[in-house]
Formats: sequence, C-alpha cells, structure tokens
Amino acid sequence: MSDDYIRSVPTDPGWQPEPEAAAAAVAYVASLFSGPGDAVDEVKQTFYDRVTLIDAGMYTERITCPLCAEDISMDWLDDLVRENGMSLDQLDVAVPCCGAVVELNTLHHEDPIGFARFEVSALNATRVEIRT
Repeated sequence: MSDDYIRSVPTDPGWQPEPEAAAAAVAYVASLFSGPGDAVDEVKQTFYDRVTLIDAGMYTERITCPLCAEDISMDWLDDLVRENGMSLDQLDVAVPCCGAVVELNTLHHEDPIGFARFEVSALNATRVEIRT
C-alpha cells in the first residue's frame, strides 16, 4: 500500500515561520485528525533553504499555461526542476507553449503543487465521515 500525504504550504513561496509558529501549525494540523475514528501516522514540518517544488507525486499528470491554456509537457517541468536540484531561486520562467514569462506557481495543474521554503505534511491522514 502506498503512503498518502496532505501537504500545506504558505501562499508566499519564500516565507518561513518562526520555529514556534511552525510548531503551532503542526499541532493544529494534527488536531484536525484527533476525533473519534480519525487517524494520522505523522504530522511534521519541513524547512527548505531555497524555494522547493512541493509536488503531488504520482498525481501530477497535466500542466496548462495560465495565459494561452495550452498543455505544457511534464518533461519540461521535470527537466527544469532536475536542472535546479528541486530548488529554485527564480520562479519566473518562459513557458514553451507561447513563450510568455510566468511564475511557476501560476501554472495550472490537474492536482495542486506548490513552491515553498516551508511545509507541514500529514502522512496517511483519515477522518471519519459524519452522516446526519
């Protein structure tokens, strides 16, 4: 069985909280899975030295341009990230479809991805559905 992650990142890719605020964020996320029948294997914080791709794993399948709505090859993003070692100093890039310069975090993804220097992740989190 594969692991599932819920990954939360700040809206500002370069921002990092103070350690106390990061610990509070971890505690808050853990509390979301503390009800009867709820479960989470682990909730943790991760700080990155540089802005890093926070991907959707195997669920990252399709990217489209925010300006021309054309598909962008996954290989293009993979190559860009591989060239930079998963970390990026500049999010502005020229997209291959129309040549426009856009921020990477504005590309449309079938499943969300992000770019951040901080994340809180929950491993194998489940919540019981309450039916009324």
